[in-house]
Amino acid sequence: MGLYIETTVRTDLETLWERTQEPDRHQRWDLRFTEIAYLPGAEGEPRRFRYATRVLPFLVVAGTGVSAGERHRAGGDRVSALRFFSGHPLSLLAEGSGYWRYVPTPDGIRFLTGYDYRPRWGRLGRAADRLLFRPLMGWATAWSFDRLRLWCEQGVTPERSRDRWLLEAAARLLLVAVPCALASLPLGALSLAAVPLTVVGVGAAVLVPPSSRTPAARRCLRVPPARTREPRLLATLEQP
Repeated sequence: MGLYIETTVRTDLETLWERTQEPDRHQRWDLRFTEIAYLPGAEGEPRRFRYATRVLPFLVVAGTGVSAGERHRAGGDRVSALRFFSGHPLSLLAEGSGYWRYVPTPDGIRFLTGYDYRPRWGRLGRAADRLLFRPLMGWATAWSFDRLRLWCEQGVTPERSRDRWLLEAAARLLLVAVPCALASLPLGALSLAAVPLTVVGVGAAVLVPPSSRTPAARRCLRVPPARTREPRLLATLEQP
């Protein structure tokens, strides 16, 4: 798989399963999606779903997918898998697949994902994906996983943790912007004093760790273990 994200969530397995498998809960914490909804289908078969992401206030990119899960496995863990497709001409993601694993441990639930996709737009799309979009997707997935962890462990709702992150990001920006603005003033005592303040502000903005109640992608593992393989369940799913 091209992207791998892992975290440990100190909660019970049922809570984590519900908040990741139920579309109305999933869309609350996952930054990658604005809307997720199951489509009508026969009971017992893989579930088909529609997803949408609001890229701009006036632009929504949508697609469809199929997913299945295994709740009762011999080792006590759980797994779900999915395949997805978007025919929207502005969607860089043409099609892809991935999985989630839920592995109980003494420290909590080891929750991880591996997924990959095929970009469209030919050579230009592949370059944009490698340089910008894929790193952004990796960051967004890790940030979302930590947002989910805060919801399960500390009861910080996804909406509240988003607001905390925005406020913290604004504070870090001000730490850099204000001294820089002062330093740009005509030469004088104020602008000279702003130079060391700028250095301190940049250092604080970069080095001060995020609040324990604010989502942070850096808290998630981004490198897969040496022995990582896709679940067999993924091979049973047809392309949506």
